[in-house]
Amino acid sequence: MSRTVTVKNVIIGEGIPKICVPLIGATLSELKQEAEALKVLQPDLVEWRTDFFAEVEDVAAVKNALSEICSVIPDLPLIFTFRSAKEGGEKQVSTEYYTALNKAAAESGLVDIIDVELFNDEQDVKLLVEAAHAHNVSVIISNHDFQGTPPKEEIISRLCKAQELGGDLPKIAVMPQDAGDVLTLLEATHIMKEKYADRPIITMSMAGAGVISRLAGEVFGSALTFGAAHKPSAPGQVAVAELRNTLSLLHRSL
Repeated sequence: MSRTVTVKNVIIGEGIPKICVPLIGATLSELKQEAEALKVLQPDLVEWRTDFFAEVEDVAAVKNALSEICSVIPDLPLIFTFRSAKEGGEKQVSTEYYTALNKAAAESGLVDIIDVELFNDEQDVKLLVEAAHAHNVSVIISNHDFQGTPPKEEIISRLCKAQELGGDLPKIAVMPQDAGDVLTLLEATHIMKEKYADRPIITMSMAGAGVISRLAGEVFGSALTFGAAHKPSAPGQVAVAELRNTLSLLHRSL
């Protein structure tokens, strides 16, 4: 039996896949406006994509912004993510700063989950997992492949590695070149869920061709999906209301 991950009152890995919406404002006022709009959308979780934030290289400014976001949406679980440029993000920072930033977030008491990229130095990943768990913060260990879709064995291998390193939520996002690549991702998800995962996993095939993977998580084994509030933070994200309707429809059919 695969365990679930509970953040605030949201249980990931049980029932309908949970919907997460990213905050991508460049300024504090933009972030607060976006957070305010989420009260209407009512996603299950929120992800702050700090690589979009103009002051991300100032830890004090990041902590202040975290505090302000939490004051607007105190009940929504918050994922803290700095997506590096090499994995499709907006910015590149030094390894030392990346580690320090995530550690500061984990220790702040203001986030529920941090996202740590799998393809960092293994010791750095382990250090961040330990720091997060010491403060009752969960960890997504993620990989984003914007170049293509690896073979299913490689997708499974990366998810297993994320699990082995202590990630509470192993995650992979891949770019399809055709419908066959989407099937590869879905098959890898199903095999991972049935044979190897002892915790919830998050998978998606990006862009238009991959939209089905964002909708059919409950069928194949992905526990969380990302929806767009206004502007998507990744190719292929679906508007929250449409996403919720489709997820509910599939859930009723299962």
